[in-house]
Amino acid sequence: MTTDPRRRPALTACSLCAGETLEGVDRLEGGQAARLRRLEARGVAPVTWVECLDECERGDVVVARPSRAARAAGHGPVWFERLAGDDPTARLEEWLVDGGPGADLPDALGALRLERGGTPVPGDPD
Repeated sequence: MTTDPRRRPALTACSLCAGETLEGVDRLEGGQAARLRRLEARGVAPVTWVECLDECERGDVVVARPSRAARAAGHGPVWFERLAGDDPTARLEEWLVDGGPGADLPDALGALRLERGGTPVPGDPD
């Protein structure tokens, strides 16, 4: 795993819905937001927190943004809905370590993929 942020994928997450789909049943203090912060602390992917990604009804919306190299190769962001809990977050981590957008998306994450039509993502580099 590289420490150069330009060579890593990044995440954008909604600070208002992080942990929403596990509300009241998440045993982890800090919930899904804490899981994403741990990924960032381990150097897997920097996280940009925003107040809204305009998908409020979907809960736990997380966007994986490609590394600069993957973006240059034509790969765009991958949006996920209901991405909450230990197992989905572990699958996300594995995929990000493998390169994130541009790498093969595991079936477990594919089931959580949210189709978006090229909408700019907060935190995306120009």
